[in-house]
Amino acid sequence: MLELRPNCECCDRDLPPDSPDARICTFESTFCIECVETRFSGVCPDCGGDFSARPIRPAGSLRRFPASLRRVYKGHRAYAAPTAAPDARQSPPSWV
Repeated sequence: MLELRPNCECCDRDLPPDSPDARICTFESTFCIECVETRFSGVCPDCGGDFSARPIRPAGSLRRFPASLRRVYKGHRAYAAPTAAPDARQSPPSWV
């Protein structure tokens, strides 16, 4: 079952479980559509594969099988504009 990770692994943008802007690769690396299109040119920096829109889990299933709250942030320095790493004590995603 997909984790439905809560953020873009590159820019740390929140990606709620119902976000149409979330993209995943075959290893479930999760990025926002902006990073996929502008920073990675559609090629995953982790596996070299392409991306698909992340499926949206129906509300009934989401209650039974909730989205992950574990944030993954890699920054992908080779691709991303230089920014400070997010604070590890960050509050949960905005939709929680």
